[in-house]
Amino acid sequence: MRKGEKTRERLMDIAESSVLAKGFSATSIDEIIAEAEITKSGFFYHFKDKNELAQALLERYVERENVLLDDLFKKAADLHDDPLHIFLIGLKLFADLMADMPKGHPGCLVATYCYHERLYDAKVIELNRQAVLNWRNRFSKAFQDICDRYPPRDDVSVEALADMVSNTVEGAIVMSKALKEPKVMVDQILLLRSYIKLLFQPVPG
Repeated sequence: MRKGEKTRERLMDIAESSVLAKGFSATSIDEIIAEAEITKSGFFYHFKDKNELAQALLERYVERENVLLDDLFKKAADLHDDPLHIFLIGLKLFADLMADMPKGHPGCLVATYCYHERLYDAKVIELNRQAVLNWRNRFSKAFQDICDRYPPRDDVSVEALADMVSNTVEGAIVMSKALKEPKVMVDQILLLRSYIKLLFQPVPG
């Protein structure tokens, strides 16, 4: 990685930590450049304004999230060829990953952006919307594959189930941070796993 790329990544790392800790409006360019030890002109070389920084942060966050989920569920698929078991294994791997973070999940940029949409332009707002839809589409496909083999024991749609995954994860992040109990997130993911397991468990004949 070249020096300019390293500086850009450093600026984004500092900004992301600050945004997750206290919000975007409370994160100033001055504090970012002070911690990065560069000039203001150096910052504007990489980002024309805070909105462009917000877009870059979200794009990087979504890309990293996609890589993480792709990796987890690929590992699950390597261990089993049944769609339900793949999903259950993937959730267990996700829970294990969260358990390995002693300070808990640092927070979700997508949720943070939702709370303060007025701060961003239309492009960033739409990018954030697409990030949420990305989770819905990803998990809807997984649930459809499961439904094709295991009829659910309740009247549910694959889209609603997919949104439940997002809601559980996002809610668990908030709860674990508010309570300062990282294990809350692990417990919630495992409870979601139990629900999915019971939902698609064959009815005894």
